[in-house]
Amino acid sequence: MDVNDALMCFGLTRQESTIYLVLLSEGPLTGYEAAKRTGISRSNTYTALACLVDKGAAHLMEGTPVKYTPVRVEEFCDNKLKHLEQMKEFLQKELPARTEAMEGYITVSGDSHISDKIRHMLETALYRVYVSGESRVIEPYRELLEIRALRGLKVVVITEPPFELAAGKVYHAQRKPGQIGIIVDSSTVLTGDVGKGDQSTCLYSGKKNLVDLFKESLSNEIKIIELTGKD
Repeated sequence: MDVNDALMCFGLTRQESTIYLVLLSEGPLTGYEAAKRTGISRSNTYTALACLVDKGAAHLMEGTPVKYTPVRVEEFCDNKLKHLEQMKEFLQKELPARTEAMEGYITVSGDSHISDKIRHMLETALYRVYVSGESRVIEPYRELLEIRALRGLKVVVITEPPFELAAGKVYHAQRKPGQIGIIVDSSTVLTGDVGKGDQSTCLYSGKKNLVDLFKESLSNEIKIIELTGKD
């Protein structure tokens, strides 16, 4: 990901982000100057500048000729995040509520989407979290696991040494490369392999038979680790 890609995550098009970066680096510019600096056609430049103003990334400066000045990236991003949070609250209030039965099996594809799902599971857990997987895969969630444990949740991790948590319980056992499995509140489970980019896939479900199977498997493995003293 480059800075253009990051800005596009905040609602800018590639042309808009290109012009915004020029404004940030050079300061206020006319449409003609912005077009000359970026190599974008003048008509597209003026359209992009108008959109930057509409999206809160730039302001018009009074005078002749009219110039466009950028909004600081911190302010622009903060405003976008606040607006999205307001829209989230609005949607949660206005959209019809539906109980998620989770009776089926859902395939979550791609490392980024799997990571989003894992974080959401950890952040919304109410009582307990069990995680089994390669330490390299679990490492990005270490801080979140620590926070959840410190807030009173039961957090149990099975992974290779020397992975440890200041809070929570860690059992040491060898895991397959890329392996990840998570069960939250004995209600939902995610299991699969990651580290293959867009080719990574995990199964996510609240189906009782899968949840119980995964829970029993982890419980049995923990008993073996405790009995053999391998932890």
